[in-house]
Amino acid sequence: MRAQPPVGHQANLFGTALLLQLDAQNPLLKLSTVMPWSDFDQGFAKYYTQGLGAPNKPIRLMVGLLILKQLENLSDEQVVLQWKRNPYYRCQPWRAKAGSPR
Repeated sequence: MRAQPPVGHQANLFGTALLLQLDAQNPLLKLSTVMPWSDFDQGFAKYYTQGLGAPNKPIRLMVGLLILKQLENLSDEQVVLQWKRNPYYRCQPWRAKAGSPR
């Protein structure tokens, strides 16, 4: 089963959008604006089935983590740990923009 990427931005504990609290000049946020996310969605969608098995993680999340892993030279365990701790990893580059196709 193909999971749908989230739409919108993750709110923090106090209700303010997390993305609004981050530095817009951060290289990871800039990278996320130029990546062809819909091409990744279309290219990898053929490997997902509808209605079978447990829901998978969104394609954009998997591609984003792989990109971060390669950029930062991290192991699988390290990239997951950074994704949990680093708000720049959590917000971008895999977050779908509002109104974009899933």
